[in-house]
Amino acid sequence: MQKQRVLVLATLGVSALILSACAPMQRHSTFSQAQLPAPVQVPAGHQVVMETVGVGHITYECRAKKDMPSEHEWVFVGPDAKLQTRGGEVIGKYWGPPATWENNDGSKVTATQVAVAPAGAGNIPLQLVKANPASGMGALQGVTYIQRVATKGGVAPSMACGASSVGSKQVVPYQADYVFWKAS
Repeated sequence: MQKQRVLVLATLGVSALILSACAPMQRHSTFSQAQLPAPVQVPAGHQVVMETVGVGHITYECRAKKDMPSEHEWVFVGPDAKLQTRGGEVIGKYWGPPATWENNDGSKVTATQVAVAPAGAGNIPLQLVKANPASGMGALQGVTYIQRVATKGGVAPSMACGASSVGSKQVVPYQADYVFWKAS
């Protein structure tokens, strides 16, 4: 009987360890901002609470330039991405405008851009946003900042945008890591 009790307790302990290792909201102490440009670093006094990988696309529309209506440009319309754990499990989504991150637990947060920094040719910029108070209870409650880092793709199309293509839309694939921070 004692052996069974020890076996059951050991099994429960191992199960708890496995579940906590898979939890998307585990605290991360290994993320370092050291390699990021200063404008997109989160101020001191915050800690990482979640890291996700956003995989999706950004839509652009051909429009007349605001200050030069006879010229045209591709204008950012908005993103649409799945938020995944590092292991590939979909835990939420990201869309806009306004920039909105929604966790599968029902919590949702919008944010306002604070700063951007170049991320290399062909990649959308790194970004720091300040979160508005979250709605819904869950993982995004209390998030203060969100960083967009490790960006791949997502820049405006290179194809021509002229008077004959005004209103046309192009969808561009992208990927980025979204790092969520809370005040410590």
